Amino acid sequence: MTERQSVVPGRRERNKLRIRSRIYDSALELFTRQGYEQTTVDEITEAADVARGTFFNHFQRKEDVIAAWGETRRELLHGGLAAEGLRPDGEESTAHALLRCMSILADISLRDADQTRALLTAWVKAGFPLHEQPYVSDTFAAFVEAGQGRGEIRAAADARLVGFILRDVYLGALFRWAQPDAEMDLEAELHAACTTVLGGVLTGDTAAR
Repeated sequence: MTERQSVVPGRRERNKLRIRSRIYDSALELFTRQGYEQTTVDEITEAADVARGTFFNHFQRKEDVIAAWGETRRELLHGGLAAEGLRPDGEESTAHALLRCMSILADISLRDADQTRALLTAWVKAGFPLHEQPYVSDTFAAFVEAGQGRGEIRAAADARLVGFILRDVYLGALFRWAQPDAEMDLEAELHAACTTVLGGVLTGDTAAR
């Protein structure tokens, strides 16, 4: 078997992916327009033009669509970092890398602000903040730990804890931005929060630069 044959999905798999994508896109459109709790599986299947059973072949529960949305955001973050050549063992400073992380996260949310606000509300109501793996904190922590190795971050700092704190301020800013009457620059808010946190963990020489 050639490498191309092993990587390119077959016709059946491509059709399966197309159907899943149609269901997913239809669900997100309905969640955005009328709300997550107000949207039924039957409405999703009707919009996607598939049978009810087909929905459950791809998503066991309505909540799984929200999980897929979160996974998509995770992939977009990693893709954005890769596109800019940002990785923990890269040449960019820790502060620069983390600020770029925040910029990419802001861009992901702003691409479709209405959808982000609707899906963020659904994500919270479905309980994901309590049981979802905090992948963003792991990404932050990896950059912090690498920064410690380069002497940019205080050795006494707990990289994992700093990652959690950065995730907390990221979500806090996102929640404030998602309020109906909020008027704020999400990227600027995330940069300010990130800079404040870094002010407590950067080494003296790094902070002075």
